[in-house]
Amino acid sequence: MSEEMRVSVSREIPASAAAIFSMVTLPAGHVAMDGSGSLISPPSNHQLAAVGDTFLMDMDRAPIGDIPEMGLYQVENEVTAFEQDQLLEWTVGMTGRPRVGHVYGIRLTPLDTSLTLVENYMDWSGVPEKWRDRVQWPVIPASTMEASLARLEAAILSA
Repeated sequence: MSEEMRVSVSREIPASAAAIFSMVTLPAGHVAMDGSGSLISPPSNHQLAAVGDTFLMDMDRAPIGDIPEMGLYQVENEVTAFEQDQLLEWTVGMTGRPRVGHVYGIRLTPLDTSLTLVENYMDWSGVPEKWRDRVQWPVIPASTMEASLARLEAAILSA
């Protein structure tokens, strides 16, 4: 992954890696932790369990304001890396259209039985050069990703 095309934030969350992984492998967990306000609902809410699993998400680009003409749309995500209680990575594509080339991921590093370092990252290095100007990298700044981790922590602690 190209460092200049990657945004990564980390946070220690007082919970086991297994508890956090259970939440992030459920599409509803992605809505709960979204700090951008662009995720509306998870039409598919099955627990993700392997590379190749797909999940749909309803989106609204208006709260981000980065690509105003997109408005409401649906994305189809596909799991590209899966390690139980350690890593979930997925690529994004618009429903009915090919994947764009960027990936999102959540890596978990247990610090002890009840404390986990959670890294939330996105990498746009796979996006074709001709599309990079349109997406105005970085689409989701680190501050939004930090808010996502804070919301994930709140959801885990209230569960």
